[in-house]
Amino acid sequence: MAAGRVLVYGGKGALGSACVKLFKSKNYWVGSIDLAPNEDADANIVVKPAASWGEQEQDVSTRVADTLGDNKVDAILCVAGGWAGGNAASKTLIESADNMWKQSVWTSVIASSLASRYLKNGGVLTLPGAQPALKGTPGMVGYGMAKAAIHQLVHSLGDKDSGMPPDSLAVAILPITLDTPMNRKWMAQADFTTWTPLEFIAELFAKWTAGQERPATGSLVQLITKDSKTELVVA
Repeated sequence: MAAGRVLVYGGKGALGSACVKLFKSKNYWVGSIDLAPNEDADANIVVKPAASWGEQEQDVSTRVADTLGDNKVDAILCVAGGWAGGNAASKTLIESADNMWKQSVWTSVIASSLASRYLKNGGVLTLPGAQPALKGTPGMVGYGMAKAAIHQLVHSLGDKDSGMPPDSLAVAILPITLDTPMNRKWMAQADFTTWTPLEFIAELFAKWTAGQERPATGSLVQLITKDSKTELVVA
């Protein structure tokens, strides 16, 4: 018997893979939703990147229904996203903003829709916010705009009549910089002791899924890492 069931939206990325690995180690059934399959997951739903937002939602929802059958899940962990720089004068402003919206907002809204139907009462939905988007992000306009939209979405999901299941937790994590292989490659001279480890976040999700140390629903939880220690600060 599995300990429970979770869906990881963005399950092939660095953070998503860490989540899949950790939950599998805790004997959970794990489904991955991403542009490519995660070989460690029990089931994979591969998203068609050329599809429209509505087409993606319909395709993912249909395949989640087929995969789960009558089962519901304990958590939906949306960790999909990306990063793009550029200010208002950037020649790629529209392109980068569009990509950020597709990678972060499309996925978060689809995950929220899935949560309304497939999350157990008392289940967990996590969405990918960002600490810098609590204020202006002039050097990464598209990124900040998309992340701020996710923050607003989480506030809405935490309110009454949001459509979320009873006693469920809707929360966004707001890291500053994640300790991923790609970030280490491109920022090799940075201070890694201020970067949040992926395993810390995966363990945090596992605690919340188990009903431990949960913040209030609708919370934006900043991950502040200093000297390789991470503190949770609700914004």
